[in-house]
Amino acid sequence: MDLRLSRLRGPAPRGPRRWAAAAAAVVVLAGAGTWTAAASDEAPPVHRADRAMAMGDGVKINTSYFTSGTGRRPAVLLAHGFGGSKADVREQAEQLARDGYAVLTWSARGFGGSTGRIGLNDPAGEVADVSRLIDWLAARPEVELDAAGDPRVGVSGASYGGAVSLLAAGHDRRVDAIAPEITYWNLADALFPNGVLKKLWAGLFINSGGGCERFEAPLCAMYNRVAEAGKPDARARALLDARSPSAVGDRIKVPTLLVQGQTDSLFPLGQADAAARAIRANGAPVDVDWISGGHDGGDMETDRVRARVGAWFDRYLKDDAHADTGPAFRVTRTGGVDSTDGAARLRGASADTYPGLESRGRDIALSGREQAVRNPAGASPPAISALPGLGDSGGISQLSSLGVGISIDFPGQYAKFTSAPLTEDLRITGSPTATVHVRSTTDDAVLFGKVYDVGPGGSRQVLPAQLVAPVRVEGAKAGKDVHLTLPAVDHELRKGHRLRLVLASTDLGYASPTAPATYTVSLKGDLRVPSAPGVTTAAAPLPSWVWWLPVAGALAALALLLTGRRRTAAGPPDPERAEVPLQITGLSKRYARSADRYAVRDLSFRVEKGQILGLLGPNGAGKTTTLRMLMGLITPDDGSIRVFGHEIRPGAPVLSRVGAFVEGAGFLPHLSGRENLELYWRATGRPPEDSHLDEALEIAGLGDALARAVRTYSQGMRQRLAIAQAMLGLPDLLILDEPTNGLDPPQIREMREVMIRYAAAGRTVIVSSHLLAEVEQTCTHLVVMDRGRLVQAGPVSEIIGSGDTLLVGTGTPVAGPLAEKVGALPGVLSALVTDDGLLVRLAPGGSAEHLVVELVRLDVPVRSVGPNRRLEDAFLTLIGGSA
Repeated sequence: MDLRLSRLRGPAPRGPRRWAAAAAAVVVLAGAGTWTAAASDEAPPVHRADRAMAMGDGVKINTSYFTSGTGRRPAVLLAHGFGGSKADVREQAEQLARDGYAVLTWSARGFGGSTGRIGLNDPAGEVADVSRLIDWLAARPEVELDAAGDPRVGVSGASYGGAVSLLAAGHDRRVDAIAPEITYWNLADALFPNGVLKKLWAGLFINSGGGCERFEAPLCAMYNRVAEAGKPDARARALLDARSPSAVGDRIKVPTLLVQGQTDSLFPLGQADAAARAIRANGAPVDVDWISGGHDGGDMETDRVRARVGAWFDRYLKDDAHADTGPAFRVTRTGGVDSTDGAARLRGASADTYPGLESRGRDIALSGREQAVRNPAGASPPAISALPGLGDSGGISQLSSLGVGISIDFPGQYAKFTSAPLTEDLRITGSPTATVHVRSTTDDAVLFGKVYDVGPGGSRQVLPAQLVAPVRVEGAKAGKDVHLTLPAVDHELRKGHRLRLVLASTDLGYASPTAPATYTVSLKGDLRVPSAPGVTTAAAPLPSWVWWLPVAGALAALALLLTGRRRTAAGPPDPERAEVPLQITGLSKRYARSADRYAVRDLSFRVEKGQILGLLGPNGAGKTTTLRMLMGLITPDDGSIRVFGHEIRPGAPVLSRVGAFVEGAGFLPHLSGRENLELYWRATGRPPEDSHLDEALEIAGLGDALARAVRTYSQGMRQRLAIAQAMLGLPDLLILDEPTNGLDPPQIREMREVMIRYAAAGRTVIVSSHLLAEVEQTCTHLVVMDRGRLVQAGPVSEIIGSGDTLLVGTGTPVAGPLAEKVGALPGVLSALVTDDGLLVRLAPGGSAEHLVVELVRLDVPVRSVGPNRRLEDAFLTLIGGSA
């Protein structure tokens, strides 16, 4: 049975179908479409067409259309997150295009150059735009059709884009499959959980949107009203309800892959649970995937999730019955820290059915008397759980899975109820529940429920995923029983640990009553803990050693005897290059599944001591692949890399002389900068005296800030601390990949000084950066790559000085008529008067020597002649149109 056609078509939306008027609804602006070949790491090539489309109400939406190959194929609409643009999903779009889809991305209203006000997925705005984009796809000759005006199409996106995926499926029956990620089912529930304003996240929404005036007027007025009152009203809830997928939940009847984050105080797991229950009730297949990260940070498992989304569309858009869409339920679990790189080890657990959040579990008895809880005036100081807005700082919420707690509850402002030590390990998968009795000196009370994992002896207290459940208790003056549904988590407690239920009067992320009050809280029964026993963790594949290792060893030994060579061993060190930091010779790396396409091809260059080498090239030039080979992360297909004479292979001992900074570093926010570095060095197992900690810190220039908690650091300070971490042990070769990302000009200048100081002692720095002006001021030498090949290498001054524009310094100002005569000379294209003399651009065949002769003949008071070209000019000249 063709599931896609037999039961996935929802009822037609109210009113006439928009696609019937496609010609009038979507207008491609004349001259706005441009086609380009997208640089990528996979064959075949992808073509991109950029267009601005008019949405019929005066709004223009910027779009990009990606295709590869020939013939009709299903289409995918990819939506971006809030505050972003279509550029954020370009890489995924290119991959889907290579995999046989026609992919359309767009910048939502108010973002990425698109006009219009932000409507938070207004059905008459952003959602209607999706239908008009589907209209456009229906007219494309590359797109497969189910019927006239009805393309075979799926929709995917994360956060804001995930919600519009759900909404599109509810409003337009032409949508055939969806894959929303880390998003909401009901925006009112997400921002006003149980009647409590999530004030920090609400404020971040407004701020990241560019300010209240960028939003539709009713939304701006609603935010101002609720923020001032400190609590939502019925009108505010109704406004957000209408913009939520839940409003059309009974009409979403397409295969749905729900990917939700475990470290997410904005859109927690309960949002995906509500979506799964509603869509499954409509008869549609639904799979649920709980990833490690979320809006509060952590590992977003990008590669795995993209692969699963691709398989989902293969199954339900291409009708590929063999596509592996994965289990009905999957959850990522953290199993400690990888000692080689400090990253959290992740392992998947799965079940054949989605267990929901209240699966079979056990009752845990808690003890604790009736307790008084003070709500301080102004709700200050507030307790601290999650830290909204710090999702890019290393995944603070994920620390709880590693046994590190950063939560703060202030004495007198919370009640606690604690279990006896557990007699066996306990896995919580879902939402614990409890009933408490609350009485207040005021009519309303607001409490924040949370369940802690308390270590033996109370020495350590961890709040799983840093999540709390707020609840507003109305009519609390007379006393009321309150049923608490606590945050859904997947967390394991060890034998001997205790569970602790805490109810606090304040929380940093939420609005609490500002009037002082006293709440009296008592426990009514046990804590109910769901365990989802049907969810099993994938076993590590180590036991297979017992069976295949002896046979494999014997075969390997025989192969070595027959071939007389060791394929994985590095060659002997080259004594003539023992003092050369880096020598790359004939380096090549082919693309996966391609015999003749190269990411890097026949690359050769040499770096000497004391140099700061800039590695430059457009996207797809092969820079990242080169650095990965240099760090021993991947193996080249041909050629060699030698560091101080030793050939680089994964795990080569000489790599201890190499330090690397790639995409920042994660730090524990409650520790000081110095404590973070000391902890990192201890984890390497090397002697403390080898760290050269003080020298690295002096070069990084952090000063007194080293004694402060990292959570107080600016982005620039965090970046310098990360580079200090890479400099521990004072490696002879330091590799920095985009070290100035996210820094402002003063911080960039400080980073430049750090690199110069490090190389001043004879060490070598290799820096990959897209800030050409900064590279020009920092680096001594350059390697320019394009399409995997070396374009030019040499000192910065030589590469910049090879241009066709000369600065002629003069002793006195040059008059206009004289400058005109210079501009008319043979071999000269133009001459402009500057404060320093003349800026002369030579024609092809012109030379500086001939120019000087003619200048003297014209009595120009020449004092100097030299090149006048920026690195940007040289770079663009070298790579042509590749950038």
